[in-house]
Amino acid sequence: MADPAFDARLRQALAFIASKGVRPSTAAPPLYRLFWKMGLKVPPPLMAGFFSIALLMGGFFGVFWGLLMWLLMWGRTGMSMAAAAVLALLAGALFGLLMAAVLRWQARNKQIPAWKDFAP
Repeated sequence: MADPAFDARLRQALAFIASKGVRPSTAAPPLYRLFWKMGLKVPPPLMAGFFSIALLMGGFFGVFWGLLMWLLMWGRTGMSMAAAAVLALLAGALFGLLMAAVLRWQARNKQIPAWKDFAP
């Protein structure tokens, strides 16, 4: 399910981001590498929009952090599932918004264009 055109554009975008002095772990975090291996056509986080970054990173973090907290702590203390879900949702939203703000700030400072404006 690979798309050669997307893959080529992604490689060029990552090379462009690297030329701006951005670390590889920031340009292509493990979560995004997983998405790309799964065939999802998501732009690198520094070229993505604020809300897509917040949704992807916050959603992933909220689900897995909530599950981990439930297994390690909340389930044993008798916390209700509803309370755990609300806390996980809040943590995911906070994490997503924070990551989106940091990544958009870094993209602006490094003069990295949006994915839709990037012409290799």
